[in-house]
Amino acid sequence: MNKISRIRLGVNIDHVATLRNARGTFYPDPLTMVKLLEKLDVDGVTIHLREDRRHIIDSDVKRITAETFLPVNLEMAATEEMLKIATELIPNAVCLVPEKREERTTEGGLDVITEEKKLKTYLDPLIQKKIRVSLFVSPDLSQIEAASRVGANIIELNTGTFCDLLIENNKKKYLEEFEKLKEAAVYGKNLGLEIHGGHGLTFESVKYIASIPEIRELNIGHFLISQAVFDGIEKTINTMRLEIDKSQKIGN
Repeated sequence: MNKISRIRLGVNIDHVATLRNARGTFYPDPLTMVKLLEKLDVDGVTIHLREDRRHIIDSDVKRITAETFLPVNLEMAATEEMLKIATELIPNAVCLVPEKREERTTEGGLDVITEEKKLKTYLDPLIQKKIRVSLFVSPDLSQIEAASRVGANIIELNTGTFCDLLIENNKKKYLEEFEKLKEAAVYGKNLGLEIHGGHGLTFESVKYIASIPEIRELNIGHFLISQAVFDGIEKTINTMRLEIDKSQKIGN
């Protein structure tokens, strides 16, 4: 029997910066959260540098990439400004996401098919710098195939629709979306892509997503930071780690 490879847990700390920016002050410092996470059972840190700098700002990215041993996953739009930042700071990974100024959070996956020619060229400097490149996509097989064609190493499946349907308790629809995610994960792996998942995950929804055998990493942010307000970050991370491991049947 093959040994199960434990799913990596990446923690998105954007909303530590949201709290700081709400008062226009210097605390809470996202780097302080990173230093706490270094002592916990996590495998990486995700930060999203948006065009409007609504949470993470440039100095956060510089300090975090320079001062942590944890792998840093930089979420960003496929713009020339962000490409310059990424190739100068060299995070462990870049995850390209769609971005609109008016959205509250990332909505939907990249339209890789429409942007295929641009993305092929855009990825080259990142790959040359040995930065792992991930594309945030919906569980759409044609988009996943396009992600493979442009040269991405990884796809991060958008779990947001599934999570929303689960919260609404729309069983028929959330099970249909779950099947799409499972099919997409198999399809992507067969194309040679590493499969990640993220967006909207909670203690409940992660039980489903972590049970998908092809998933190698989950990136979770808003829920963990929100729950930490009540339980503290250590207990919150430990609970999430336990739910992921149980879903993989690790340690049982």
